[in-house]
Amino acid sequence: MRRGLSEREVREALGDLDRAGLPARTVAALRLADCLTSERPMVDEALFAELRRHFDEGQILELGAALTVASGWQRFIEAFGIRPDGWSEATPLPWTR
Repeated sequence: MRRGLSEREVREALGDLDRAGLPARTVAALRLADCLTSERPMVDEALFAELRRHFDEGQILELGAALTVASGWQRFIEAFGIRPDGWSEATPLPWTR
């Protein structure tokens, strides 16, 4: 069964990944997420080698595709100022704080 990160793991993932205490596979995936959501994404040889230690090529492709779709969707909703259904007009958008 798949599970998400715990609150502690999320806090660690937002800090220094080298000291986060997360599984190496998770750190590699988070490094790819950071790379793909940067202003100029470029997977260098070191990141690709790190990914290959933990994932096969199909898994890297799946992970990259999922991250790209999620990132693109986030950019779309930010561009149009779309609020989740549970938010009201009075709820400040997180990207305008």
